[in-house]
Formats: sequence, structure tokens, C-alpha cells
Amino acid sequence: MPRLQNKTCVVTGAARGIGHAIARRFQDEGATVILTDRDADTGIAAAESIRCRFEPLDVSDEADWARLADIVPAADVVVNNAGITGFEDGFVPHDPEHATLEDWRAVHRVNLDGTFLGCRYAIGAMKAKGTGSIINISSRSGLVGIPGAAAYASSKAAIRNHSKTVALYCAQNGWTIRCNSIHPAAILTPIWEPMLGDGPDRAAKMAALVADTPLKRFGEPDEVAAIAVMLASDEATYITGSEFTIDGGLLAGSAASPG
Repeated sequence: MPRLQNKTCVVTGAARGIGHAIARRFQDEGATVILTDRDADTGIAAAESIRCRFEPLDVSDEADWARLADIVPAADVVVNNAGITGFEDGFVPHDPEHATLEDWRAVHRVNLDGTFLGCRYAIGAMKAKGTGSIINISSRSGLVGIPGAAAYASSKAAIRNHSKTVALYCAQNGWTIRCNSIHPAAILTPIWEPMLGDGPDRAAKMAALVADTPLKRFGEPDEVAAIAVMLASDEATYITGSEFTIDGGLLAGSAASPG
């Protein structure tokens, strides 16, 4: 039997990258998937490619979440994946000294406020059954400092902590609504393309970016999706308030080269 059969799953920011990989894997595992994204054109195409339903959603907009709650009042799994780095429109300073308050708030509005609203929606969509799985996509950057991306690191660290708060709140209320966070490091998604390019030095650039990673490669979106499937499934019913790092061993320390 497919691992997610008879489960309704909402995935945010799923038009591309990690979110799309999760939506695709959920669909393959028998779930009814609602793929959401604020980019309607790309989202519709992404949903059509895996034959699932699309709903437009700006995760930072409370009214959008209210509309989704009317359309999809019950859910078994919610994946809060939508996020931004702050560099989508080109380089702007995001270090602690030069970042503007406006840019700082813009990143937190999507990453943190969006996750808060997504968790709030999820609790409302799950508490009638009293069970469900909330999966928040944080980052390796939520576990360490990132001098040049202060807002991103701060927002992802807050997602880590809020996931634990949600887990405890749900347990306190007697619900088996689980909440966990996933912390990917360098995963090969479209966000890296401006840095990698398609020139003859692409492979060298890739190698340089993962030189400090013990496994010496980028992760793949499907490798993150595999963890999400496990957390969404009934195999993980005793896992809540936990965090899962997928970083090729980066946070484990350093690895000596084979002799």
C-alpha cells in the first residue's frame, strides 16, 4: 500500500525545487496533493506535471491562508516549504551591519510569518481528527550563523524553534498532531543557478561550493523529499519536536581524505 494513501497533503512553495520534489513524492505515495505557490503560472504547470491540484498562495498573506482554509478545511499533512533568501532580485547587503530593516523584515515576512501562518492553518485543519503531521523546512543556516545572510539565518533558526513550540502545544492539547523541522544544506535547486551558470567552469564552481562538505557533493531535492515522506507517514507517529539535518555531514565536523 502506498505510504500516504488517503492523506490530504498541502505543500507550500511547491512550484519548483524542494517543494516540488516533495509534492511529487507525496503524489507517488498515494496522497491527495494540494500544490501551492504565489507564482500561479509556474505553479499551475508544476501541478499539471504531476497531476495534482494547484491553489495560489502567498504564505505571508493572512487573507490567503483564510481563503485556503475555506477551500481546504481539513488536511492530514502540511509542509511549510515556501521561503526566500533575500537575494532573489540581485545582491543587496544582508550582513548585520548593512542590512536594511525593510530587507530584514521582507525575509522574515515570508520565511517566519509564512511558517507561523502555515502552522496555525495546519492546527485548524487537523484538530477535528486530532492527528496529522506538520513539516517545516528550515535550513542548515538555521543551526549556524551566516554573516552575509543574517535575515535568512535568523528566520530559519526561528522556524526550528517554532516547530518545537507547535509540537509541544499540540501534545499539551492531547492531539497527535506532530510537528518537525528539516534542515537542508546545499541542495541543487534553481536557487543556485545564478552562481553556477552553464559555462565550462560549472563543475569547478560546484566543487568549490561543496569543498567543505564531507560527502563532496550537492544534495538532491528528492533526498529531502524522502525525509518528508517518512515524517508524513504513519511510520513516524512517535516523532515530534525533532529536527532532521540533511547536509552531507557538514555539521558533523571535517572528514580526512581517504588514504
